Amino acid sequence: MAYKFDELINRKNTRSYKWDQVGPLFGSADILPLWVADMDFPSPPAVQEALKKRVDIGAYGYAIRTDEYADSIMSWFGRRHGWSLQREWISDSPSVVTTLSLAVEQFTAPGDKVVIQTPVYYPFYDVVRDNGRELALNPLQIRDGRFEMDLAHLESLFKDGAKMILLCNPHNPGGRVWSREELAALGELCLRYGVIVVSDEIHCDLVYPDYEYTPFASLSPELADKTITCLAATKTFNLPGLHTSFMVISNRDMKARLDKRIKTLSIHMSHHFAQEAVIAAYTESEDWLDELLVYVKGNLDYALDYLAQQLPQVKPMKPEGTYLLWVDCRSLGLDKQGLKQLMYEKAKVAFNEGSTFGTEGEGWLRINLACPRFVLEQALKQFCEAAKGIS
Repeated sequence: MAYKFDELINRKNTRSYKWDQVGPLFGSADILPLWVADMDFPSPPAVQEALKKRVDIGAYGYAIRTDEYADSIMSWFGRRHGWSLQREWISDSPSVVTTLSLAVEQFTAPGDKVVIQTPVYYPFYDVVRDNGRELALNPLQIRDGRFEMDLAHLESLFKDGAKMILLCNPHNPGGRVWSREELAALGELCLRYGVIVVSDEIHCDLVYPDYEYTPFASLSPELADKTITCLAATKTFNLPGLHTSFMVISNRDMKARLDKRIKTLSIHMSHHFAQEAVIAAYTESEDWLDELLVYVKGNLDYALDYLAQQLPQVKPMKPEGTYLLWVDCRSLGLDKQGLKQLMYEKAKVAFNEGSTFGTEGEGWLRINLACPRFVLEQALKQFCEAAKGIS
């Protein structure tokens, strides 16, 4: 490989949320962290060089956006995913979660029901509740070892008046890359009942061989007209600390309303560093991503084999995308406090405890695979040895 994914960057004492919070949150600074969904790999060299050039300017004043920034986004999604975007559909937002929250605020009313498909990335719950809306839960079903949508139940929620659905495509934590057919079936229901779709597609570039990401808004102009797509280069190229994302909205009225709200909150100004990083990522770092996906797939294969051999009673859900592994640990017979004790006190590792993704996640753990393999090997060894010691 041209890029080094086997070297661990020392992120301790760098204000790293993943590494420097393990002591305060989990009780020991010695805990090995495979929880927060950022990578322990260096960002692409082209991105690092672009940021260094911005640093070298020496003055970090207000910045503007350029056509090159939007061009890089349009080119990337066109060649990588076959999705033809128009410049006027793209707006910036500080983060995908910001967009989710603003969409709930702007296109539903207090007390309205908003659908989420559980278990799911925990901020989905927050952006609904904290905006004074009501959660309408559409639990995913496990069939043949993977998540599938319960469309009959979903339709009942739409009939009951739900105004919006927050979609996770690809799905976090389960790693499903929803097929075109599944998304089309969902879309048909949304059109029938007039439901707005806010689709978190931040993991869209992190898809394994034999699977293909389908942008929900690409299915038809009619669905695009009811869809707010939340995207970012940050997950793909390990840039989350730059706090930059973008929305794709073809509906002019909806986009104008969100743009106005973003300006009202004064979160519309361009970041001094972010645009250069995104441009370098989308225009000069595709080969880096291709190698990353090979490496992470190797980590996934290793984890699946190791758990099958060393702790066969736990059952990983084989992901189709993301660098996250969702593991069913219910056979260990532990409640969520017991799982935390197993991880933090006995194994000295930090995975994500599953109940944070909803009650359907109780007894599950989420493991971040985006780390050097020797780190993953050590974490799995410590966890399996500790789990074997459960009486």
